[in-house]
Amino acid sequence: MKRVSFAEFGGPDVLRLEDAEEPHAGPGQIRIAVRVAGVNPIDWRIREGQFQKTRPIALPAGVGQDAAGVVDEVGEGVEGVEAGDPVFGRGSDTYAEFAVLSAWARIPENLTFEEAAGYPSVVETALRIIRQVGVQSGQTLLVSGASGGVGSAVLQIARDRGIKVIGTAGAANQDYLRCLGAHATTYGEGWVERVRELGRVDAALDLAGSGVIRELIELTGDPQKVVTIADLGAPELGVRFSGVTGNVPQALAEAVDLISRGKLHIPVEKSYPLAEAAAAHIDSRAGHSRGRRVIVV
Repeated sequence: MKRVSFAEFGGPDVLRLEDAEEPHAGPGQIRIAVRVAGVNPIDWRIREGQFQKTRPIALPAGVGQDAAGVVDEVGEGVEGVEAGDPVFGRGSDTYAEFAVLSAWARIPENLTFEEAAGYPSVVETALRIIRQVGVQSGQTLLVSGASGGVGSAVLQIARDRGIKVIGTAGAANQDYLRCLGAHATTYGEGWVERVRELGRVDAALDLAGSGVIRELIELTGDPQKVVTIADLGAPELGVRFSGVTGNVPQALAEAVDLISRGKLHIPVEKSYPLAEAAAAHIDSRAGHSRGRRVIVV
């Protein structure tokens, strides 16, 4: 089979499309014929070696953790799914023709493979950081870097829970944020004052890592009311960095519920063929996205 891998840490040029042995489902796992793989910032962060001190990996290594496809192998002890079922979920080395998933759910009928591949990590992350920041119904949540995949999920999940949301993004994405139910404003000079004009901020999330942690603390009045998924230096200021995965099966079940109720939709901004994984990483790292990027296998 074909898969994307890298034999050294570095820029997108270290990615290679290679022939590899097919993986097989172990106990509690399934294997899918991958139709589409999701592209997440953690994919290029791992490729760059950013987590080697905390979560080291051996090289050469595959890439990707999200995918949607068709079940073709079911591991020991797995029930409720069989070959031929369309599923989406999280596993390992998903930029490939076949991948093993450790958490999955059946794809809702109104979702394509391309759309479904963008949900697993995004929804799990959104649910986790909303819980960790402690924002409640009736309060206001500020989301810095709100137009990407996680931001899109956070805004919709928060609104479904009765939380007011303020989102910052580039000028081109203001209408997009408003469509998701957010009070939108641009980042850049004067952004803190613009946020204040929109109301009091009870909690804040940093999704872009654009150096705004001090300002988020200022707006909330407490570093404990700020959570980041993108600024590795934030703990020095007393802000929690959230990088440990939570309950993925539960997150997938909640995603299915939200999608089925019409409360969650994350658009696919761009699709790439497997051979152009490097381009997907370049674009993902550049940010300024609206929704998700995926790789079609």
